[in-house]
Amino acid sequence: MKRRIATVLLVLASTVLIAQQKRDVLLTIDGAPVYVNEFKRVYKKNLELVQDESQKNVDGYLNLFIDYKLKVAEARAQGFHKTANYEKEFSKYQDQLSRNYIYEDKFIEDVAREAYERGLEQIDANHIIIRSSYNDSPQDTLTAYNKIKSIRDKVLAGADFVEMAKQFSEEPEANTRAGHLGYFSAFSMVYPFESMAYNTAVGEVSEIVRTQFGYHIIKVNDRREVGNELEVSHIMVAFKKDDPDFNAKGRIDEIYALLEQGSSFEDLARQYSDDTNSAKKDGKLRAFKRGQLRAPAFEEAAYALANPGDVSEPIKTEFGWHILRLEKINAPKTFEEQKEQLIKRVQSGNRSKKVTAAISNKIKEKYGFTQGSAYRPFFDTLVTDSILTRGWKNPGVPESQDKVLFTIGSRSLKYSDFANFITERQPTAKMSSQKGQVIKDLYNEFETKALGDYFKEQLEVENDEYAGIISEYRDGLLIFDVMNANVWDKARKDTLGLERYFETVKDNYMWDTRAKTVFLFVTEEETAKEAKKMMEEGIVSDEIKDKLNGSTAKVIASKGTFELDWREFPDNFELKKGVSKIYEQGDSYVIVDVEEILPPGPKTLEDVRGKVLSNYQNLVENEWMESLRSKYNVSINKKNLKKAKKELTP
Repeated sequence: MKRRIATVLLVLASTVLIAQQKRDVLLTIDGAPVYVNEFKRVYKKNLELVQDESQKNVDGYLNLFIDYKLKVAEARAQGFHKTANYEKEFSKYQDQLSRNYIYEDKFIEDVAREAYERGLEQIDANHIIIRSSYNDSPQDTLTAYNKIKSIRDKVLAGADFVEMAKQFSEEPEANTRAGHLGYFSAFSMVYPFESMAYNTAVGEVSEIVRTQFGYHIIKVNDRREVGNELEVSHIMVAFKKDDPDFNAKGRIDEIYALLEQGSSFEDLARQYSDDTNSAKKDGKLRAFKRGQLRAPAFEEAAYALANPGDVSEPIKTEFGWHILRLEKINAPKTFEEQKEQLIKRVQSGNRSKKVTAAISNKIKEKYGFTQGSAYRPFFDTLVTDSILTRGWKNPGVPESQDKVLFTIGSRSLKYSDFANFITERQPTAKMSSQKGQVIKDLYNEFETKALGDYFKEQLEVENDEYAGIISEYRDGLLIFDVMNANVWDKARKDTLGLERYFETVKDNYMWDTRAKTVFLFVTEEETAKEAKKMMEEGIVSDEIKDKLNGSTAKVIASKGTFELDWREFPDNFELKKGVSKIYEQGDSYVIVDVEEILPPGPKTLEDVRGKVLSNYQNLVENEWMESLRSKYNVSINKKNLKKAKKELTP
């Protein structure tokens, strides 16, 4: 018995010690406490992001942390935590994040495995939709349902699905596209639609499925394997909306001709591709599978390449013209290899709605739920028919009649709470034509919200991980708003201040020597000699191209004013006015006509406005932070700081 009592006392003592450690105060800002555990969490999480080595130790990072907390304090002092936009954004994120903490791990894994198995296959389908919002009245909802049911009955009786889609579907362009969706896979559609499609056999018409867009029926035309993951390189010539005379097709054909003549794919990608991110990597793109790109023509061309090294002819997408080269065909990944990524997608995507209906019951089970007095008899009398026109005035609930509706955990909700909720929701709630239905709908919403609010409040007390994430998001929203008002937006609008600042630093912004030039890139040495001679005779570049290219692309021209580190200048280029010698560069030859040499000189504010504004914003921020340090009293608990240092220092 004594041993049991001692064990209990030890557990209680440990619990108290842990609780005390969580609430150890590191510092106060005007008396408001900031706790050690928050500093430790932020320090461990963000240390790798700190670039200044002097700020990577605890003392150095503490200064950053104090500045961070001063910004939060000032944001609250300026009332940003009370703005409608802040409350909306924070509430939205809080709802999303808190749901992750009531899902069961096994359930999430089951849904992730389902997504993996579906992702091995693509479905080609048509659909018919009758629009209906979840906020529609019961009458409107029933009308929409009856309409889709009537259409489905006609299809099952032999009517052509495509013709019915053209005639009745409420999707844009249904009269021409007939609801054709093309091939899609897991995560491509909203989850209820996806599930119905995958549960429908080829050639069959689905049951009716409801999504946030309305009621659908689906005709599954085909199923096919997604295929292996591909690694592809490409050269892209983008459409140029600001240059209607630019011929993207002509340029890609020139590049393709160079490839056929033996030029290096890598060299051409680096030199000519308008996809600058992949151009730096010799044109290589991130690996992809069918359905992952928003460019069906690109995917089809990629999957038509049979062997690594195969090159496509130029193909057109909505982004421009492309030449593709197949680099590698990857073996399919197992579920275990993709498990972590799939779970993240399940948690953040619309699959999470699969458990939304069960959340209230889970909260009730976790904290305990007791139903109190029935609400209908009282509210059928309290609420008048004026609710149907959003004109109901809450007369208040007499204290003697203010009964408990239900109790969740340690919180009881009363009639008066529900009456106040009706008042708040009345202006925007969807209204039925029946008062009783309106009261019922509002009560269900009230109970769900009360359960969710209680869960979120308790979660921040009980779960350190959640508390840390939600605190960082809360502070992040506030810091963005206060920085925008006091630094970024202020600096952007202060044109006179920016101009004065530029005058003090303009010597830091100078042009190097520049050259106004015309470049000719030629594939053959003899052609290069001809091009050089023509250039020396004063023939313009377009005319040189027309005369020398003929049926094959031998010459590509480019022109502009550039500093000498511009990528198109050949190695060891000798800068002087006139036509240069022929430079050999990679698989081609380069000739440069220097029309004018511009000496080093100052850049104007317009030339470097972006960089100058960024630096000016830094100046404004530094001055603002100095004012905050003077405004607020920061007191550091040296004992707890010393203890934190010991724990954080290797």
